[in-house]
Amino acid sequence: MAKKREVQEINASSMADISFLLLIFFLVATSMSTNQGLSRKLPEPINKKQNIEDVEVNRRNVMQILINSKDMLMVNGEVMSVDKLKDRAKEFIANPYNSESLPVKKPVDIPLLGTQMITKDHVISLQNDRGTSYQAYLDVQNNLVAAYNELREELSREKFQKTYLDLDSVEQKAVQTYYPQRISEAEPKNYGQN
Repeated sequence: MAKKREVQEINASSMADISFLLLIFFLVATSMSTNQGLSRKLPEPINKKQNIEDVEVNRRNVMQILINSKDMLMVNGEVMSVDKLKDRAKEFIANPYNSESLPVKKPVDIPLLGTQMITKDHVISLQNDRGTSYQAYLDVQNNLVAAYNELREELSREKFQKTYLDLDSVEQKAVQTYYPQRISEAEPKNYGQN
């Protein structure tokens, strides 16, 4: 009669060590992108003793942007696609032809630039539905910030013959004063529901 062969056992004592070392290797070797999200400076907390007064705002100084739960965009009552938002925002912020329907231009004395006519009181008001996708929200935010960045870049090249990033801090401050970033976000609402 033939003798049965015994199955050799695999020595698995070091498998846990190898798995642990591989896990550590992949954690250390993997790069993680940390530059996602929106960089925003939050406003200072309101002093409890401070009186809050209602401010009268000229309608033409406000660009109202609404995003519904279907990620549809409405700008000042007009349905618009996101890819047209940046150009509309640039026109609103700069008011290059001093249009009566865009923000009022006022003279402001800006260091290094002198007295300039700018839309210093403009505000871009953004409100989204609670059902708005995060991607639609980011697309709108990115287009608004891109509008400011492009305007600042154009002004830097025109006035200082340098890119905005190559300007020193005083020059950058002057450009920021010329095009102050004013994006106001209202609390999300449920537009499609009671």
